[in-house]
Amino acid sequence: MGLPEKIKKIEDDLLKTQVNKKTEHHVGLLRAKLARLKSEQEEQQSRRSGSSVGYDVKKSGDATVVLIGLPSVGKSTLLNRLTNAKSKVASYKFTTLEVVPGMMEYNGARIQVLDLPGIIKGASSGRGLGKRVLAVARSADLVLFIVDVFQPEARGLLERELRTTGIRVDQEPPNVVIEPTSGGGITVTKLTRMTRMTEELVKEILRVYDVNSARVMVREDIDDERLVDVLLGNRVYAPSLTVMNKIDLVNTGFTTELSKKLKYKFVPISAEGNVNVEALKEEIYKRLDFVRIYMRRRTGETDFEEPMIVKNGSTVLQICDKVHRGMKEDFRYALVWGKSVRFGGQRVGIAHKLMDQDVLTIVTK
Repeated sequence: MGLPEKIKKIEDDLLKTQVNKKTEHHVGLLRAKLARLKSEQEEQQSRRSGSSVGYDVKKSGDATVVLIGLPSVGKSTLLNRLTNAKSKVASYKFTTLEVVPGMMEYNGARIQVLDLPGIIKGASSGRGLGKRVLAVARSADLVLFIVDVFQPEARGLLERELRTTGIRVDQEPPNVVIEPTSGGGITVTKLTRMTRMTEELVKEILRVYDVNSARVMVREDIDDERLVDVLLGNRVYAPSLTVMNKIDLVNTGFTTELSKKLKYKFVPISAEGNVNVEALKEEIYKRLDFVRIYMRRRTGETDFEEPMIVKNGSTVLQICDKVHRGMKEDFRYALVWGKSVRFGGQRVGIAHKLMDQDVLTIVTK
C-alpha cells in the first residue's frame, strides 16, 4: 500500500470515528500517524520536483510582512498605500501572479511588505498557486490577513490553510523538550497537569515517530497536535494582524457590529479610499515588537537620527551581528545609557538585553 492509500485509509477512519472520552486516545494516535505520512509525502514530492516549492524572494529590511487574503480583497492597493511599490491593481481575480515586494518606512524601521497571489480554499493541498504562496509565508515576521468587510468568515479559512502547511499564527512553540537516550525506554516528566492527553498516548505517539528511548519534559498542557509539532520540527510560529478592508462601502454601525460578533480583532481600513492606513502602519510596527537602539561613538556623539531597529529582547551580541558579522570576535565590552541599566554609561557584557531607546557604545579590541 502506497502513501496516498495509507493517508486515505486513516482519513476515512477519522471520519468514521466519533470523538469522545472513550475514543480520544485512538483519534490522537490516528492524527499523529496521518501527520507523519503527509510529511513523508511532502518530502517525496519535493525530491521528485528537484527543488523546494515556493517563490524566490530575497528578504530585506528590518522585518518581513506578508499580505494573505482571498483574490480581489484589495491586497495590491494596500501594498501601494503602505509602500513605494507599484503592484498591479484590477477588479478581476488573480491579478497578482507573482510576489510583489515593497518597502514600508515607519519610525525609522524599514519593513518589507510582500503582496502574495490570492489564496483559495484547498491552497495548502496544491489548488491554484497555493503551495508556492504559502511557502513564502513561512519566512514572515508578521502575517497580515486581508479580509473583505463582506466576507469576514474568510479569516478562518486563511488561517486553516496556513495551519495545514505548518504555519502557526499567534502561538508560541510547545514548551516540551524531547531528549533521545541510548536506552531505558520513554520517561515522561510532567511539570504541569495534563488534561488533553495521557502519558501513555505521549509514549505511543513518540513510537510512531521511531522515538523508543527518550526523556520527555512536558511544561504545558499539550494535545496530540502540539506534540506532533515538536516531533516534526518543521513548524513556524508568527504573529498575525487582521485588516478589514473596504469599510468605505458600509456605515460605522456595520463595522461596530462586526467587531462585537467576530472572535478576532481587526483594523478597519479602506485601501482604495486611503482610510485609516496610517493607523495600520502604527499597528504593524507595534505588532513587530521593535525597539530602537541609538548608537553612540566613543567620541561621545550619539546618532539620534537613524536608530538601530531590532526585536524586543535583543542583546548586545545581536547588535554586533547587525553592525558587522566579525564585530563579536573583537568585542571587549559595551556602555549603555537607558532603561536597561541602573546608571548611565554602565559597562555590560555581550549577553546584556537592551530596551527601547537605549544608547549603546560598543568597545572593541
